[in-house]
Amino acid sequence: MSRSARSALLLAGLLASAGVAHFAAPKQFDAIVPRALPGSPRAWTAASGAVELALAAGLALPATRRASARATALFFAGVFPANVKMAYDWRNRPTAAKTVAYARLPLQIPLILWARHAGRDES
Repeated sequence: MSRSARSALLLAGLLASAGVAHFAAPKQFDAIVPRALPGSPRAWTAASGAVELALAAGLALPATRRASARATALFFAGVFPANVKMAYDWRNRPTAAKTVAYARLPLQIPLILWARHAGRDES
């Protein structure tokens, strides 16, 4: 198995775990949905969890991996406002919690790069 295939499967596992978490413990995700979005936070939580599960499935299958990797990179960029909201909302929490919230912001860059790498041609 190539490095990019292994990378894609690891990323698929991460996305699948996050997708399941959106349904298993939705309150934590509801809290970071930007208020500017229309509809209920729970609807956005469920939708993003479903998207994560679909992206995971797409990354796991070689036939859809390239397109899914591109979509995953766009998804990671698209959820960045939720991470900004979390960092802002957690600005008065204890240092450890603030550190987690602030660390999520630059983490989007390696996630986007990982998704791009996962979609590389294996030949």
